[in-house]
Amino acid sequence: MSPERFSDPPPLLVGVLPQQHPEVLKAAASLAAKLAAPLLCAYVDEASYLVEWDPTRSAHRLSLHPDKDDDDIRSVTTELRGVIAKAVADAAASGGPVDWTLRTLAGDPGRALARLAAESNSPMIIVGTSERGLTHRISELLNGSVGLWLTHHQSRPVLVVPYRRPAHQDDA
Repeated sequence: MSPERFSDPPPLLVGVLPQQHPEVLKAAASLAAKLAAPLLCAYVDEASYLVEWDPTRSAHRLSLHPDKDDDDIRSVTTELRGVIAKAVADAAASGGPVDWTLRTLAGDPGRALARLAAESNSPMIIVGTSERGLTHRISELLNGSVGLWLTHHQSRPVLVVPYRRPAHQDDA
């Protein structure tokens, strides 16, 4: 893992989630290795909201569940660091070494990723598509699609990584 600030080139930004399908990180790490670019991974804690935005420091946030916030966030970031390290190591084996870092953000995922992309001057934002299932469909209906929001509100390219089987192989 590298320091928070990257030298040239600017980092590719990838949105990460706990138990996210591995294709998203594989694609992001592989692309970063091929482009010799660092990878800026961002987890957005939707149970918190942004109170103040200060690009020189971490976001100041208040939790909707303050009594268990620190332990939950620490657990999630520890899990994510392991998953990211494995994906980056796999990509480095076939490409080149990839510097990476993980940031934890608060609030609406689309807006948080957009702010971080602007702050870090990322040339691209990488996100995954929604997973299958009724729970995910209801969540997307209520909260909207992060990838869709970004494609409509960003001036930089957004790569949406599908992790479903191709349509001709889709049985469901």
